[in-house]
Formats: sequence, structure tokens, C-alpha cells
Amino acid sequence: MVPGPRTRSAVAGPPPPAQWHRVLTLLADISLLIGTRAVWTAAAGHRPAVAAVISACYAAILVCGVLALVVRRERSLARVDLGVLVTGVTLTLCAWVMLHRGSDEALLTTQAARQLAAGRPVYGQPWPWLFGHGAALTPTVTGGYDLTYGYPPLAPLLTVPLLWLGHGGAPATALSTGALLAGTVVLWRMLPAPWRSAATMVCLGFGMLPSYGRLGYPAIVALALLVPVVVRWPRTGAGGRLGAAGLARAACLGAACAAQQLPWFLAPFLLAGMYAVRRGELGGRAAALVVLRFAGAAAVVWLLVNAYFAVSEPGAWLRGIALPLTQGAVLHGQGVVDISLYLTNGSDRLDWYSSASLLLLAGLLVLFVLFVRRLGPAATVLPWCAFYLATRSQDGYYLMMTPLWLAAAVTAPASAFAGAWQPGPRLLTGPHRRPARIVATVLLLAPAPVGAAVAATGTPPLRMRVVAANHPTAAAVSRLTLEVTNTDDTPLAPHFTLTTGQGMDPYWRVVRGPHTLPSHSTARYELRPPSGRFLLPGPGVRIRLRAFTASPQTLSSADVRSAVRGAE
Repeated sequence: MVPGPRTRSAVAGPPPPAQWHRVLTLLADISLLIGTRAVWTAAAGHRPAVAAVISACYAAILVCGVLALVVRRERSLARVDLGVLVTGVTLTLCAWVMLHRGSDEALLTTQAARQLAAGRPVYGQPWPWLFGHGAALTPTVTGGYDLTYGYPPLAPLLTVPLLWLGHGGAPATALSTGALLAGTVVLWRMLPAPWRSAATMVCLGFGMLPSYGRLGYPAIVALALLVPVVVRWPRTGAGGRLGAAGLARAACLGAACAAQQLPWFLAPFLLAGMYAVRRGELGGRAAALVVLRFAGAAAVVWLLVNAYFAVSEPGAWLRGIALPLTQGAVLHGQGVVDISLYLTNGSDRLDWYSSASLLLLAGLLVLFVLFVRRLGPAATVLPWCAFYLATRSQDGYYLMMTPLWLAAAVTAPASAFAGAWQPGPRLLTGPHRRPARIVATVLLLAPAPVGAAVAATGTPPLRMRVVAANHPTAAAVSRLTLEVTNTDDTPLAPHFTLTTGQGMDPYWRVVRGPHTLPSHSTARYELRPPSGRFLLPGPGVRIRLRAFTASPQTLSSADVRSAVRGAE
């Protein structure tokens, strides 16, 4: 007997999961394999129990991989997604157990927490003993190093209860790793069910963000707080009411801004986008009131976190939280500054990199306001484009915020901005609007690459030549004598270092030579390496002599490998 249509419908049951959902779950599962072997190798010889847990995670990855492809119901695949998340959390905790010493950021955060617990000042206090034992230094163009805490105070406040975990940076790494796990779970829970494995993949897979958590970066704490702000952010204030959920989002934004400076660059885009969406729904006055209430609530939380420091050490606190913007750190990163660092011999116009970065940020914000219906979905990506032109253009500025890209892509699509208000100059909305929009875009963005080009095409103001080198052994140098000519019209105070590869080695000590070299003059400098001797690298490695000056900010470089080996 052939069943009728009703019988077939009843027998068929719920539809199977979409194939893209299966693939997404499988990709998240595969991403957990990246870097896991290195942690297992470290654990096998020292912590067999941790290695056993990692081995069990390997089994879980294999099982989840099979189930992702064979389960027949959406609910079953959702359980597989949960299994992938639990496996990722377990692997992240295992990695922290094995590697939790942290970086210079973790050491500074932990020391700030200890100062706070002891009732001592946090900001403006140099802690040189934290560095020099594997912890990276941040050299500045003034010839010194940044040895103070330069972030808002939320991370040290949250680290104080964790100080019992021990010395070094372990308390700060525990905080940032815990924040990453909490942010991952929140993002996983807030996303629509089929997309949840994407949160596991972006937050815990690939080995990217867990490594930053283990390094103790305060930006990871800020990231976790930004997750609930960004998920479905165009809906905030819908109907003219923030409600408990809207106020909670505002509080998270204020707390994120009190944890690290990166949220400061994202907040204007979110507020501008929120105003545009609400104005399209409610009108100008009602939209402004909603955004003002949201921003006010965020500001109150930010002030509450900072209140103690603003009262007890106002000047040092203000300088401290602005330090990354004012410290004058040397060029570093993977952005346009590499032209001056590696492709040319430097520039006498390095300040233009910072100007270009600010011009790009301002141009992108104006462009976002003008074309929010098109650019609204990219609100969580646009701010970081400006860092590509900055003097500190490290890829971490992008990597650590990638979960926010995912949150916006899934929960803030273009349809959410279809009715958003856009300023309507007649040229941009008339019959010739397409050419006018192209011209507006070019005019807004062109100053930034022009500024970067001005910086990159500058000439190094110092000509440097090695005239003598002392070799205590064939593979080491203990003293260099340089002939330096200032070709600039301004007196310069140079600070010298020798570097191999990327990054910046510690400055060499000037034992003879003028502190300030007058314009269009030549002098001899005798330099000694900070550790007493500089070990020459193997054949083929480039040795660069670099000289930084602070006012104006310049860089002069020269290849000196043959000179260092052959000078007498």
C-alpha cells in the first residue's frame, strides 16, 4: 500500500541540517588542531596529565568530525557544535597551564595590580626590573624605553583577586584567558544556532587569540566586553527605549573603554551607526536622545572604573591612559611603515605616518556617516584600517578584534541599515549621484595615502659609516666607531642600535660623541653594545645600523655587515 501525502509528511520528520552548517562545524573542528601538537609536546615531558587531556581532545575532534557529517537532525548537529566548543575551551585551558608566563603586557598588568593591592601609585611608575629576562622592551625615539603601565585601569582591578596565582605574569594571563573563554561562550550563545561553530573557530581555533590570552593582553578583556555590544548592535534603542539590555550594552562599552584603548576607536562608529538607524526609525530628536542616553551610561561606567585613579593621581593617570598615543615608540608593525624600516634607509618625516593614520580614521568615519546604508555592516572592521598607516601597525590590532567582525557579519547585515538616515547633499542624491559619490570617497580618503607617501619618501637625515670595530672574538663586536654626518637643516640628537631581522634591539651606549649633532656637520661616535658585546649573526643575515631622533622624529639606517666584519 502506497502512503498518501499526509502519511509521507508524518514519516519524513524534520529536515536535515543544511550542508553549509555541516561544513562550518567541520571547519571549526579542524581549526582546533592548529598549534595543539606543540602544546602536547611540551606537556608530554613535564605534565603527563595535561598531555592525556590533550590526547582525549584529539579523540573528541575526530568524533566531532565524523558526527558533523553524519548526524541527521539539526538538534543533533547543534550538540556537535557544543562538543566542538567544549573541546576548544579544554584545549585553551591546557595551553594556559603549560604556557602562562605572559609577555611584557602581562608583567606590567600584574605589577600594576600588586601596586594597587598595596595602596601604591599605578601610573607613571617605572618598573625596570620586570624587563630584560625574556620580556620585550618598547623602545622610544628618545633613546629610552617605556617601563610604565600605559592602559586604563580595569585589567589591574580585575587582576587583584588573582594575585594568589603566583609571581610573574600568571595572574594577568589567567584574567585575559578567562575573559577570552567567557567572551567566546557569550558570542556562541548569542549567535543564531547554525553560526555558533564560527564563534568557536574565530575565538579558539587557529591558535591566534588563545596565544594573545596567554600573553596577558588587556585588549582581550576589552574584546570580551565588546562582544555583547556588537551582537545585533543596530537594534540597540529600537523603539526609542534602551531597556535593561541596552543599558547592559552601554555598561559593557564603557567597561571595554576602561580596559584598553582600542575600543576608543570603535565607539564613534557604533554611536554614529546607532544614531543613523534610530533616526531613520524615530526622527532626529528621538534618535539623539537614545544615543545620548546610551553614551551617557557608557561614560558613567567608564568614570566609575577610573574614578579612584583620577582622584588619587590625576596627572599621572591621564598621561598613563594616553601613553600609547603619546609615548613616541619606534616604528614597528606590518603596515606602510615597513617602507621606511626595510625598503629604504629611513625618513626625516616619520610624523606624517601618524598624521596619515588620523586622516584615514577621520575620513573613514565621515564616509561611514555619509554612506551608512552601504558601510554599516563594516562598522567593526573600518576603524582598524587606520592602524595600517600608523607608526605602530602591529597585526595584533586586527587579530584581536576579529570575533567582532564575525558578530557583525552574522547579526548586523545590510538589511539592518536599509532604512538608516544618511545626510542628503543634493550632489550625492541627485541624478549624477554615482560619480559624485566616487568623487566624495576619493576626496575623503586621498589625504591619508598622500600623508603616508610624504612620510615614506622622506630622506634619512644622517649619513653613517663604520670606521672602526673592536672584535674581542671573531664572532663578536664590543665597540663601534662611526662617522656621522647630519645633512638636515635641524640639529639632531641621535640614538643608535644595531638590528638583525625585524624588530628593534636595545640601544647602544654612546661613550664618545656629541649629544646633539649640529646641522650640516660631521662627528665621530663611539658606541658600546648594552650587554658588552654584540654577537654577529650567521652568513646572509642583514645587519642594520639605525639612528632615531625624537624632535623631529626621524630614522636613518645603513647596512653595515661588511663594515662591521671588516673594519679595523
